[in-house]
Amino acid sequence: MPRTTTKPPPSTTVLLVRHGQTPTTGSVLPGRAKGLHLGDKGNEQAAAVAERLAVLPKVDAVYASPLERTRETAAPIARRLGLKVAPERGLLECDFGEWTGRPLKELMKLPEWSTVQRYPSGFRFPGGESFSEMQTRISDTIGRLAAAHQGGTIVAVSHADPIKAAVATAMGTHLDLFQRIVISPCSVTAIVYSSGGPLVLTVNSVSGDLASLRPS
Repeated sequence: MPRTTTKPPPSTTVLLVRHGQTPTTGSVLPGRAKGLHLGDKGNEQAAAVAERLAVLPKVDAVYASPLERTRETAAPIARRLGLKVAPERGLLECDFGEWTGRPLKELMKLPEWSTVQRYPSGFRFPGGESFSEMQTRISDTIGRLAAAHQGGTIVAVSHADPIKAAVATAMGTHLDLFQRIVISPCSVTAIVYSSGGPLVLTVNSVSGDLASLRPS
């Protein structure tokens, strides 16, 4: 009998967008604290990234972490694309536990800060999540969303550390090096997921045309 071949499932393009700037960006570790909204600059960034994404031929869905700053970033994107924002808890910021809401200048003085920067795979936030758990969570979430939209393109609005961890996973880079990745407010990171493994198209894109994003 002739041997039949199974065609691999089509790939999915996932566009990871960090939320826009807030009044405390760069000065406080907000974590999952509620009530933090985009500032004026953040709203401008969200509108700009919505226009950048609008040039894509077709986007199938827009997902966002449930926190205010991510939903407010996703809103103009979804509106511009004619879609609704779907909340997704798997896209949440890392749970910083007892460090939540503390000024970064205070945290940088702690002896644990060196571990956070140089050995994150061995660190758990007091009363919170470990970086390894966060990486597993964001990777599992993106894999699930990609499988639900095979052959399509989706937008996922999240936070800096989860996006950095997703990039590290996609590139086969150890978590202890993920702090070398920069994810700016309202930047776009594009990763294609297929049966042959992920392919990183761009990281931390803050300007320019996104219409040509595709594997070469």
